[in-house]
Amino acid sequence: MEWTVQELAERAGISGRTLRHYHQIGLLEPDRVGSNGYRYYGLNAVSRLQRILLLRETGLPLTDIANVLSAPTTPEVEVEALTEQLAHLASERESLNRRINAVEHTLSMRSQGREPRMDVMLEGFNDRYETEVIENWGREAFESSNQWWHGKSVSQQRQWKARAEALLTQWRLLQEGGSTPDSTAAQDHAAIHLEWFKEIPGTPTHAGDTAKSIDMIRGLADQYETNPDFHVAFGTVQAATFAANALRLHIRQLDDHPPSDLRS
Repeated sequence: MEWTVQELAERAGISGRTLRHYHQIGLLEPDRVGSNGYRYYGLNAVSRLQRILLLRETGLPLTDIANVLSAPTTPEVEVEALTEQLAHLASERESLNRRINAVEHTLSMRSQGREPRMDVMLEGFNDRYETEVIENWGREAFESSNQWWHGKSVSQQRQWKARAEALLTQWRLLQEGGSTPDSTAAQDHAAIHLEWFKEIPGTPTHAGDTAKSIDMIRGLADQYETNPDFHVAFGTVQAATFAANALRLHIRQLDDHPPSDLRS
């Protein structure tokens, strides 16, 4: 089967002008050009166009897309790339479904003359850490923690945020007060920090998985030290680095304890 420019454009939801532009810049060649000058696109071209459209959705400029597609590839590499793109699309679908459910809830409640739940109304609209959590810990971790968070009332969410802010503020007070990461005060607060993590469903600490918890805390310690967002959250770069070092020291002892100890 072969499609002309117009036929392919209609099926792909793009313009014929876009396809011709892709041809001109060498991004998408037709499978053949007929004696009449018409471009004909077959399986190979359509497969490449699928990847172009997927990559374009991520915001990559055409020059970067061309570089990605021009890299040497094998069927195995292509399968791996498509698998990653499929996971990304599935993640977007989950986010869209949550937004649809939120709007349907509001519409249903309003139609019945009832007040919609405020926490449900915003599901899917405030999950700004979704991609980061999924990339690091997987879809299950995100769903568990997301449901746990949205299951709280507004008052409970405010209380949780206040506790979190107090937790980080205490790190800054310890650092500014001259404590060292290995001091009793710092290590006691590191233990409190871990207990705070255990409350969050979807985390290895909540599940009591010592090995994965150690990896998670090491990764977070690195983020505390290098990510400017955490520097702001802790109040200063020095406080964030202090907390990171104290947590690194604290988790060393977990290597010598059985997994069940993490939940005690």
